[in-house]
Amino acid sequence: MNDFPSMKRLALAAACLALAAGAYAAEATAPLSAAASDPAALQWMVGAPPPADKIIRFDDGSYFNFPQLRWSVSHFRQLMPTVAVARGLKAPVPLKRALRNDIDGLRFTPLGAKETMTWEQSLGANYTDGIVVLHRGRIVYERYLGVLKESGQHGAMSVTKSVMGTIGAALVAEGKLDPNKKVAEYVPELAKSAFGDATVRQVLDMTTGLKFSEDYADPKAEVWQHAAAGSPLPKPKDYTGPRSYFEYLQTVRHEGRHGEAFGYRTVNSDVLGWIIARVTGQNVNDYLSEHVWQKLGAEQDAYMTVDSTGTPFAGGGLNAGLRDLARFGEMLRNDGRYNGQQILPNAAVDDIRRGGDKQLFAKGGYDLLKGWSYRDMWWVTHNDHGAYMARGVYGQRIYIDPKAEMVIVRFASTPTAANAANDPTTTPAFEALGKLLLARPK
Repeated sequence: MNDFPSMKRLALAAACLALAAGAYAAEATAPLSAAASDPAALQWMVGAPPPADKIIRFDDGSYFNFPQLRWSVSHFRQLMPTVAVARGLKAPVPLKRALRNDIDGLRFTPLGAKETMTWEQSLGANYTDGIVVLHRGRIVYERYLGVLKESGQHGAMSVTKSVMGTIGAALVAEGKLDPNKKVAEYVPELAKSAFGDATVRQVLDMTTGLKFSEDYADPKAEVWQHAAAGSPLPKPKDYTGPRSYFEYLQTVRHEGRHGEAFGYRTVNSDVLGWIIARVTGQNVNDYLSEHVWQKLGAEQDAYMTVDSTGTPFAGGGLNAGLRDLARFGEMLRNDGRYNGQQILPNAAVDDIRRGGDKQLFAKGGYDLLKGWSYRDMWWVTHNDHGAYMARGVYGQRIYIDPKAEMVIVRFASTPTAANAANDPTTTPAFEALGKLLLARPK
């Protein structure tokens, strides 16, 4: 980088386009509570124009500060360029409802705690913006908080990766993508990069050996260069680096050997997005629309943020309605079948559920996820319910519990990006609800 302050401005403004699991450390002082940081109560961006101290901007990075972030995650399209994941022209297929009154009072013990907590208390603890629970395909619980509305979309962050991984797994099951081939065979432009000699499977399972740090506290970390390249903002006149995601991927270098350890790095998802586009002839937003979203009977268009060349951000750019992501999860729970049709191959879902190599995953250092694995960009718990999860920074989740016949989707805007900050409440809460629904079905 020629000018770090300028690059940091770019990267901050593109930071939501570079989110990954190990992001910012917690603030030194205690952050505002969920109630005190409620974006509706704080009246961000209310008025025509809003008062100067209530304006949130993309170009100065203020949209990514806490508590402004709590408004931004439900309004990314208002702040940056996007492309649609169209739901098509057919009428949406409504979800049946069978609301329960025994969920808010459900008690569980957070990891490492001695005192129990209720499900309702966990919503505030995790700065929940919206949450829906499906049981046997019916909505049994649904809440919207802050500024997220039923008709709104919310940033899914790195849940995007799992959606892309699902497409990748489907293309493998359909014989359109060979997981054992080298990446360079599909994308020759990456032949000289660290990805060139990695296999598609290693990209899907994030066992690539890459020189790519996602330490946001380090101004020289590659994540800032990635964010600057992907920013749709004009670059400084003296900027000589890559100007798009695809250009940046060609600069990534080796560190370690492929296939030796799990290493969560957003750029793997960007590469998968490029492979999908090359194999299918469609950008990922169009492919997702035609082959999944329109078939789900979705209520809303989803959308994806893009770089300056209009390339969708496959690592974290998806924004969607809460119930539509629940439809996506329900499709997976039902072996790829939904809305009266087989949308994805059963074999693709089976591959996700089986999980990946536990020993390679253990090398990733996720102390709260012992015994888990990573497969097709999904986090697989290997618990006795066979649950697996899509995870995004600031608390985004899709949680699928096959044994309990349950799907949970949560949108959130926690003050700390790293999932380790909310895992102690999230994981036991979701597991406890699965046990409740299994024991007391209605």
